[in-house]
Amino acid sequence: MDNSKIHILIVDDDDKIRDLLKQYLKNNNFFVSTAINASDAEEKLKIVKFDLAIIDIMMPGKDGLQLTKEIRDKIDLPIILLTAKGEAEDRVRGLELGAEDYLPKPFEPKELLLRIKNVIKRIKKDNHIITAIKIGKANVNIKKMEIYKDKKIIKINASEKILLENMISSAGKIFSREEISKITNLTQERSIDVLVTRLRQKIEPDPKNPKYLQTVRGTGYVLWLD
Repeated sequence: MDNSKIHILIVDDDDKIRDLLKQYLKNNNFFVSTAINASDAEEKLKIVKFDLAIIDIMMPGKDGLQLTKEIRDKIDLPIILLTAKGEAEDRVRGLELGAEDYLPKPFEPKELLLRIKNVIKRIKKDNHIITAIKIGKANVNIKKMEIYKDKKIIKINASEKILLENMISSAGKIFSREEISKITNLTQERSIDVLVTRLRQKIEPDPKNPKYLQTVRGTGYVLWLD
């Protein structure tokens, strides 16, 4: 992996953490920019195309969750959230908004580096078998990372993309939570459930009564195609 071609944006109001992460990632050959708050980040996002953003949730003014939502509504930028230890609701909300991963503070920079590499690896993984498919009334374009449903274009993130790729290519196969964890690199069962719920909201005509992405009680999840 040629890190020098990867441009990361760090958004954190803590000068010490921001500078520490910038130096550590630069030492690992990433190209790094920083922002002190959401407004600063928004200005940089207008003029620079980043490959990944690391955003602290707890910031004065507009917080990291609000910033994540606004970014994901506009562009397909992978996001790793930095969360306060024990703030499970924030982590779940972040995943619901489209973040790829999260890391509770305090953490070792090496762990963040591994998560960055895993996210980038998932994004860059080529899949030449499937590019587009119809699931019910939803037209899924894997390559563009978009779903067209009800005259709306809905974005999908890298975790959703890789799970859809695997489930579409093995339609009718039951995927256990352990398998989904390996595929997506999500370790928390709750995070996996959130990922599936999010996908249902994007592809199902009635997400509360799924027809295509179904739960197999005590086993896992299965995708059925027409």
